[in-house]
Amino acid sequence: MVQIHGGGYTQGNAQSYPGDALVNASNGGLIYVSMQYRLGIFGFLSGAEIAQNGVQNAGLLDQRSALDWVQRNIRAFGGDPSRVTIWGGSAGGGSVTAQLMAGGAYDAPPFAAAIAEYPWWQPFLNQSEQNMQYNTALRLSNCSSVDCLRSIPTTTLATLSQRVENDTYPTAGDGVHRNDPLTAFVKFIRELPSTAFSLGHFYDVPLLVDHDAYEGDIFSNMTQTTQVEETADARDLFPFAGPSFFSRLYQLYPASDYNSTFFQRQTWFGDFIINCPTYIMATNAVDRNTNSSAVFKLTFAAGSQLHGATSNFLASNITGFPSANNHTLAEIMSSYWISFAETYDPNPVRSSSAPFWPSYMSNGTGVAAGGQSVGFDTLAVTYTTIGPATDPDASAKCDFFYAHQYQVQN
Repeated sequence: MVQIHGGGYTQGNAQSYPGDALVNASNGGLIYVSMQYRLGIFGFLSGAEIAQNGVQNAGLLDQRSALDWVQRNIRAFGGDPSRVTIWGGSAGGGSVTAQLMAGGAYDAPPFAAAIAEYPWWQPFLNQSEQNMQYNTALRLSNCSSVDCLRSIPTTTLATLSQRVENDTYPTAGDGVHRNDPLTAFVKFIRELPSTAFSLGHFYDVPLLVDHDAYEGDIFSNMTQTTQVEETADARDLFPFAGPSFFSRLYQLYPASDYNSTFFQRQTWFGDFIINCPTYIMATNAVDRNTNSSAVFKLTFAAGSQLHGATSNFLASNITGFPSANNHTLAEIMSSYWISFAETYDPNPVRSSSAPFWPSYMSNGTGVAAGGQSVGFDTLAVTYTTIGPATDPDASAKCDFFYAHQYQVQN
């Protein structure tokens, strides 16, 4: 199992997410690998000059290089290069998405299965935004070329990285980082993720996706208390959207359904940036993959229920890492992950106390009025119940975001 850490493509490292708990629980069945990749200005600065005289998406290429290294060397550690599962959460989940669609997915992937936890699909940068960010980097560093930027000490560049983002996008919408992977139809990422998945431009491998109950919470601003403030924030987040987009957004998320502007915003933000991407990935994987039953989705409403809540339950016995407050649930969750890594199915090696996890289109839960099975099966996890449920993201809300790929740019 190869871990790609999260951190908004601006922070984190190979030690961010320890794998000891899973390795110990697997009784030797799992080999765990984690990687470093370049972040912020080092990994994701772009623009026309860098396209001509450098490398775009360097951070994603670092990840691919690490996966290629695993292919060449994992046998020396007792591993099998044909049985690699990649796994990441948040920006790590966004990175898993990027690796799934790398280069149009026309070659053989350096992995056999993928786990994208709460995959971070924020607006990608277009060419104009890339050039604007690059020019800001030149201005703040008193440089006139990429060669000059390369001559600057790394400690200075590290400080510059956040300033470039802040100066380029003083109002970018709460919760987003503008040092994210670009798209702009470049070599590694050729199109928006929603487009790639719609067209089947992703690797045909078993897939597991999940998200937490309140994904938008920590990325929303509690000081926003009026609809005017929320709409101004939404316009910053979606600069390509027009009046009809926002009218429909608020039809789907009416203020009357929420007890505060904050909760209204956290709901649509969480849907747009994480929840709906899991729906897009799962539905298209079912439609396009050779084995349509090898697609699984989980919704998690335990722990904090916020972004990243599953992590404590998958590394619960590690000193210095936040501990799960329910060790039975931690054992169950870990067993699902180990089973998927070993068999590409969360069920065969799961704990004896772990309920069966239906595949996404197993048609095992819902039956329409006319007798037709409806599918969209997930595993819903709370503190009191674990069991199958129909995907809450199979909804008009996610269909709305999916239909407005240009406006939301993800």
